[in-house]
Amino acid sequence: MSVRHGARPKNRLVRYAAVAALAAAPLVTLASIGQADQLAPPLGPCVGDCPNPFPVPVHNGPPAGTDDTINVFVGGNYTVEGRAAEVEGKVVTVKDLTVDKNGGGLFNMGVVGVGSQVAPPPGTDHVTVGGAVDVVTGNRVQIGGGDPARWGNLAYGTTESGIIEFSGPGAARQDPAAIDPFLGLTTVIKDDSTCMAEQTATGTLSVEGNLYTFTGDGHSMRQIFNVDRNIGSDTAAADLVFAGIPAGATVIVNMVGPDPVLIRTNTGSGFPGDQLTDMQPLLMWNFPTAADATVSGNAQFQGSIMAGNAAGTVTLSNPGTNGRVYVAGNLVQTGTSGSEIHAYPFNGDLPTCGQSPSPSPSPSQSESTSPSPSPSASESESPSPSPSESGGPEPSESVEPTHGERPEPGQSHRPGGGLANTGSSLVAPLAGGAAVLLGLGAAAVTLARRNRGRRH
Repeated sequence: MSVRHGARPKNRLVRYAAVAALAAAPLVTLASIGQADQLAPPLGPCVGDCPNPFPVPVHNGPPAGTDDTINVFVGGNYTVEGRAAEVEGKVVTVKDLTVDKNGGGLFNMGVVGVGSQVAPPPGTDHVTVGGAVDVVTGNRVQIGGGDPARWGNLAYGTTESGIIEFSGPGAARQDPAAIDPFLGLTTVIKDDSTCMAEQTATGTLSVEGNLYTFTGDGHSMRQIFNVDRNIGSDTAAADLVFAGIPAGATVIVNMVGPDPVLIRTNTGSGFPGDQLTDMQPLLMWNFPTAADATVSGNAQFQGSIMAGNAAGTVTLSNPGTNGRVYVAGNLVQTGTSGSEIHAYPFNGDLPTCGQSPSPSPSPSQSESTSPSPSPSASESESPSPSPSESGGPEPSESVEPTHGERPEPGQSHRPGGGLANTGSSLVAPLAGGAAVLLGLGAAAVTLARRNRGRRH
């Protein structure tokens, strides 16, 4: 398998890299020009030995690649409870990590039994915690999945307690500075979440019973839905259908209703050919202001999640989430029969604020009684595996292992390859530190051009 590196979008790469430079040169101003960007490393697309496409469905087969991008970022506390089973990919939490499952048991981190099998690179910090790590008595955490070839480390800031198992030479170390490179991401996530929510809708949501139909405008390459109500309810799961979405379009669903905000759905199997599976790399569910947001149901929930409220809490109680999870506040991973977060990239283009949004005005939501497409799943069907607990690299007992030939790796992390249509970055040289930022911008442009030359 050849080594492939993810594209680094110009605007956000310079914006994120400039955090350190701006600290040394506070008089320098960074102005961003452009309409859309991918998230820059360490967020967003895969960076590393990236399969193209990522394997679907989730499986317990051999390694499919490596990815140094953060899969789960938590700006507050990360709490594992209920019967949560595992989290795949690189995990960063700014405050504390607590593992306190109902009845105790194993919780896998970094490398998992059932997932995309795209883990952080061996020998890196698979888990970084700015505060304390508390694995409550009766629980245990495994990092590296029991495979010496996929070993990883835990870096923590203050204290570490409980049973934590490592593969190969992996180890825990107290390193308060390990979180420092990631502290600025809370603000990045908050800003991006807010920016998405400020965009004019391009599509509408119609609701007929449990069927929720998102209808786009058929042509915009960034489809925006502003939803001021819950999707589903405490007693009924929603069936989700998307229509009028051009091939390759980024889809952003802004959940802007009052607290508590809920998405409860059984739509999403994670199998090839399923509409939501196909949309997953370009689908973002955004909770810009929610103090209390929950994703539940019996689906393998498809798409990435972003939450911009640093004082808020996002709870995942669904069997599986296939996508990035980036929350500025707290994250609770729970569930009654296993809850897993699987490592899948977000390759979509997000709006860049500070300029006019893409001109596609239309109402964001309407109630409709008109006929709509047949639902993709019903509450009683539970169309996807409902993984429970997984022991090391073995699949969770409640998951039917799914095997098949692994897709041949491509040369780009994006479906179809290539870069987003990004703008450029302008650095105003108001102080000596401007040269640093100009260098960063030049490096970003050079890297973008190099990646563009590798499109296929």
